[in-house]
Amino acid sequence: MKVALLGVWHVHAPGYFNEAKNAGAEIVGIWDPDPEKIADFVKDHETVVFDSREALLASDAEGVIVCSSTDRHTDDIVACCEAGKHVFTEKVLAMTTAECETIEKTVEKAGVNFVISLVQKYRPAPKTVKKIIDSGEIGQINYYRFRNCHDGSTGRWLPEHFFHKDECGGGAMIDLGAHGMYLLDWILGLPEDAVSTFTIFDRNPLNVDDLEDNAVTVMRYKNGAIAVNETGFDTVGYPMEMEIGGTNGTIVYQGDTVTKTLRGQAPETVPFEEASPSPVVQFVTGNILPGCGMDCAKNLTKLMEMAYKA
Repeated sequence: MKVALLGVWHVHAPGYFNEAKNAGAEIVGIWDPDPEKIADFVKDHETVVFDSREALLASDAEGVIVCSSTDRHTDDIVACCEAGKHVFTEKVLAMTTAECETIEKTVEKAGVNFVISLVQKYRPAPKTVKKIIDSGEIGQINYYRFRNCHDGSTGRWLPEHFFHKDECGGGAMIDLGAHGMYLLDWILGLPEDAVSTFTIFDRNPLNVDDLEDNAVTVMRYKNGAIAVNETGFDTVGYPMEMEIGGTNGTIVYQGDTVTKTLRGQAPETVPFEEASPSPVVQFVTGNILPGCGMDCAKNLTKLMEMAYKA
């Protein structure tokens, strides 16, 4: 597939560029409204630079990888669809459900492929956890907890624009916290309501909009199940962690280990499932798996709306 990169705003843009290229895609070029970001990107990634978004969309690219700021997603993705381009997008799809629905209608009308980067669903540990849950071994799930954090703020490596509310829509929860939210939807579906605690731990001078860098959202389900999603930009060396409680057992994933404990049995370390191709590889090869489509994208935005209203 011939692809173009629309926007290099997101920190994952270089990774998507490299993954797509390594999977056999031909990168026909890039464009971003910020010349400084483009200049920085092409230092390490040799490619054509289009002089406008219109020029990129008029190219022979069959698909577009959208890595623009979240506030630009709706306009950029709609433009891609109207130009007949298949679309891969960074998460979250958009800041509001209404915007997601606008994108959905345009994708359907254009008849193009749509993929969103919900990458953890295709990695060995989450796949292993999901397989155990789907087997029914641990019974009915009554508790979910996910923690994913890094030191992007305290380590001073997140770029300044990741602290601009108008571009991002929020801080740690809408960015890094997205992983826990879409995995939650994958495992339990959408909750009834939510309560959040968002704080600013690190007084990073780049955080001029006072966005949360330490965050927890607790969600409640109609059947009484509880889900907790924890994230932040302040912690060094904390392994990704997931706990699933059920009526007949528990699953704990931490770092490089998944442990299953069933009623009346000793804890058991479970071998990992094999990784599946990442969403961007699925996109450029055309072998798109379930789990990274429009419904999942919309649900992630719905969860974020709940978290930020709580």
